[in-house]
Amino acid sequence: MKVPSFSELMESAHRSAVFLQMRDYYNVSGETEDFATWQRTGRREIDPDSEYWKSWVEVVSQAVARGVAIRRARIVSEPVSDSIRYMHAGVIVNVNAGEQVRWLPRRRASDIALPGNDFWLFDDHLIRWNHFGGDGDVTAHEESNDAATIKLCADAFEAVWARAIPHNQYEIS
Repeated sequence: MKVPSFSELMESAHRSAVFLQMRDYYNVSGETEDFATWQRTGRREIDPDSEYWKSWVEVVSQAVARGVAIRRARIVSEPVSDSIRYMHAGVIVNVNAGEQVRWLPRRRASDIALPGNDFWLFDDHLIRWNHFGGDGDVTAHEESNDAATIKLCADAFEAVWARAIPHNQYEIS
């Protein structure tokens, strides 16, 4: 079964799209050059009209304009990894496109029941799992509309969100 693209899923969202990220290391092939530049210089591509960001900003901005609330929460180990520092350095683009972003130190998540993989949850009825290999590369995406799994994910996200620190208040350690 073909899993719809992220853009297709976001275009079909009516009320909400929430994203829970729980890894300390992501190796996204399309970010290799930008990540290397950031490691050398401390500068990150944050132009929303750049080739790197343009399609993401369009998808998110259009969804927000339709009234879709987009929230992203990240559970992070502290001190954070270079991968998380890199993500933090660019998240201003996500925020300016309309995403709400929060950060939760992992030590504050110990008593939250969490699913085993990062996920997007659209309108509280469809999950898109993001599967990664040990090296941080995306290996697959999978969908689920199982009611019990959706409840687990929704409850986990809301518990994380309630404890997490808004992006503009979270300082990288």
